[in-house]
Amino acid sequence: MGRTLRDAALLAAKDLRLERRAKVALGQMLPFALLVLLLFAFALDPDRGVLERATSGLFWVTVLFTAVLAVQRAFAVEVDDGVLDALRLSGIAPAAVFLGKVGALVVELVVLEVVLGLGVAVLYDARLEGWGLLAVVAAAATVGIAAAGASYGLLAARLRQGSSLLPLLLLPLLAPVLIAATRGSDVALGRETGSGWPWAALLGVFAVAYLVLGTVLFRPLLEET
Repeated sequence: MGRTLRDAALLAAKDLRLERRAKVALGQMLPFALLVLLLFAFALDPDRGVLERATSGLFWVTVLFTAVLAVQRAFAVEVDDGVLDALRLSGIAPAAVFLGKVGALVVELVVLEVVLGLGVAVLYDARLEGWGLLAVVAAAATVGIAAAGASYGLLAARLRQGSSLLPLLLLPLLAPVLIAATRGSDVALGRETGSGWPWAALLGVFAVAYLVLGTVLFRPLLEET
């Protein structure tokens, strides 16, 4: 387990270094996400009540759409350069490759969510009332999105039209995460009464399930890529 985690950390650092040099996240994904938020703000601005009620949903929909781009980018480089074949022959455990991909995606999504959170505060006039709840909801949702994305990203990489099929494969799987993250965020923002912790717990279940499932399935997917 210790070696697996060390290899995963090295692979995640490798992916992040490549991303830092390519600047795709900075030059494409962040502007795309902010543009989506801006378009929603303009489209719903005549009715501020609707915009305020939909803040959490719009935020997480934007995160999901941008996550698809991040997953496509993460595996496009590996496929084009033959890195997946090298990883398969390197002796590194497939679980480490999976966890490394998840770790890199989590870091990218966290940066994205921080920037989008600032955008929501400015454009949607959002006021945060539950920092702890929102942090747990965001962490669990981010891990779940990254784990599902890493599994389905490799699956899509095996398909001839994988880049166009990835959203169709990934988004339905993440619909429960979107719902739970939206409801928990609504409570944290004071838009909904009641406790948001059951939603946070549900997100934790999804995150663990996707991590376990991805760890089990990544080996056969990697061997057949």
